[in-house]
Amino acid sequence: MPFSNSLEVPVAPERRLLPLLNGGRARVTCRYRCGDQCSQHPPNTSDNPTFGQALNQVLSRRGLLKAGAVASAALAVPALASREAAAATGLDFVPIRPNTEDAVVIPEGFQQQVVIRWGDPILPGAPEFDFDAQTPEAQEGQFGYNNDFCALLPLPDGRRLMINNHEYVTEEFVFRGYDADNPTEQQARISWAAHGLSVVVLDDKKPVLDPLNRRITLTTPFELRGPAAGSEFLKTPADPTGTRSLGTMNNCSGGVTPWGTILSGEENFHQYFAHADSVTDPTTRERLARYGVEGAETDRKWERFDSRWDLSQQVNEPNRFGWIVEVDPHDPSSTPVKHTALGRFKHEGANIRVLDDGRVAAYLGDDEKFEYLYRFVSDGAVKPGGSGLARRHNMALLDSGTLYVAKLTGDSPGEIDGSGTLPSDGEFDGAGEWIPLAHNDTSFVEGMSAEEVYVFTRLAADKAGATKMDRPEDVQPHPTTGRVYAALTNNSDRGTDGEAPADEPNPRNTNKHGQVLELDDDPAGVRFAWRLLLVCGDPADPSTYFAGYDKSQVSPITCPDNVAFDSRGNLWITTDSSGELGFNDGLYAVPLEGPERGHVKAFLSVPRGAEACGPVIEDDLVLVSAQHPGEVDGANADNPASHWPDGGTTQPRPSVVAVWR
Repeated sequence: MPFSNSLEVPVAPERRLLPLLNGGRARVTCRYRCGDQCSQHPPNTSDNPTFGQALNQVLSRRGLLKAGAVASAALAVPALASREAAAATGLDFVPIRPNTEDAVVIPEGFQQQVVIRWGDPILPGAPEFDFDAQTPEAQEGQFGYNNDFCALLPLPDGRRLMINNHEYVTEEFVFRGYDADNPTEQQARISWAAHGLSVVVLDDKKPVLDPLNRRITLTTPFELRGPAAGSEFLKTPADPTGTRSLGTMNNCSGGVTPWGTILSGEENFHQYFAHADSVTDPTTRERLARYGVEGAETDRKWERFDSRWDLSQQVNEPNRFGWIVEVDPHDPSSTPVKHTALGRFKHEGANIRVLDDGRVAAYLGDDEKFEYLYRFVSDGAVKPGGSGLARRHNMALLDSGTLYVAKLTGDSPGEIDGSGTLPSDGEFDGAGEWIPLAHNDTSFVEGMSAEEVYVFTRLAADKAGATKMDRPEDVQPHPTTGRVYAALTNNSDRGTDGEAPADEPNPRNTNKHGQVLELDDDPAGVRFAWRLLLVCGDPADPSTYFAGYDKSQVSPITCPDNVAFDSRGNLWITTDSSGELGFNDGLYAVPLEGPERGHVKAFLSVPRGAEACGPVIEDDLVLVSAQHPGEVDGANADNPASHWPDGGTTQPRPSVVAVWR
């Protein structure tokens, strides 16, 4: 088993700043994953209250200040100092050292194997993968490209269901001689089939053909449900009812529901739609621009092969993406659902917490610079049991409830200067409130109908005065404490000309390395306390913070992305930086309680150019998605920079990796 009660202490690293080598994410990844949004002006141009103004408003509300103080006390960590308490974290591995290897690097004493790779057949009749003989039909039966979120669900016979997102396709790495100016229809259709999700049965870490196996792609029918279903904003020539959507794309992270279904977040959908410059209605143009849908031709040029990608012909099609998707992996004939009650934005994912009365809260992040944190609380309660009837009842919970957006304030006014200097009270912390946006057919946002709130949620959150955050990605409640942890990946535009300055939850200007936020939230109320658990980067950098832990003993970490928890309550974090500190991305563990709180340890790293995604953490098994291996500037299918996982002269293939003691 990978985690036990013994304790290993790493050698203290030399206290010097790490070299910055390649300077972060490759341009090719930025181009194909998110339409290079980080190099463009952030679409949030709202004039929300400054942090100081918001703080003054909060200080005038004694009830909120008192609630924040009480919740902050609840966040206090016991001052335990015994070796036994430190050993109880179970993180008994010696951290790996930063590296740039073209391999998955794991601690001594562990083993690894590739579970599944892009192109491996998972449906009957699908051929073995042949890089130079790809077809749409083959890809529809094979494991998709750029796997991100991963989940494992038990089956009655002891086998497991593995579910994976396939976020995007990097065509330059998928096709030899790819001509970005003149892609073929065959290439486009292969890409459509490589998006979406895969469901595959595992037998002892090995994929097997099974009737439960399934591919969900950009041509799979979906049902639009919830308060915005049937809205005029969702109707298209192909679907005049506004209730049936075709496909899902840019699926990033997700979550496993208590009733055994999968939630998946549609993220950077904006880059797929062409000819926004042809839209003449100013209100429609504003709504499109708020989601980054602008310009003429797209990079992939799918609009040449299907009018759904052409806004001059189907202006509402973008509104049918940007939702939380729910899939029932136990029923391969079921129609996946897009839940409009959870709002439309660039969803990283969704994770569920069950309240004492059986209602559920879903926590959500909008992954772009200066975007927001959200929460949804259902009206109905969970129906116990694992039957199909119970699952259908529980899937409907996400169609009726209240959608909120977060507003955070700090308790150290005047001390945040953008340098990352710790306030005099020794923490970045404060209070917050959830601002209601809509409840079913009732809008709480002046000047917007409920349908407008759900379809154009970013605009509603702007009006509500939400706090602009540094790229909110994975947001998950802790399985035992109920505290909520949010990965805030980075924001190089923080504090630059015309952009929001640093504030206490986002304390660094030109923030390259990100932070991890901890909330003490009661989903039955609207008040919470917050603090920063980590302010990431090189430990030798004075702007970093590791919950007060000795920085000479921690692993350097940058750009937190996905989070997960183990059975002992430790937090695990994957990173998405591709060399921001000069080494490969990886998976890290950090205790949340006792004297080891904040002790970040690097458990594994993924190959060069890859991103670590979708961690599954069990007592005797860890799964990690190694996404886009070899994506470095200057590389492509004709000039690969990686040969992982198969070695030799093979093409790199995104894959899921298993690690165990």
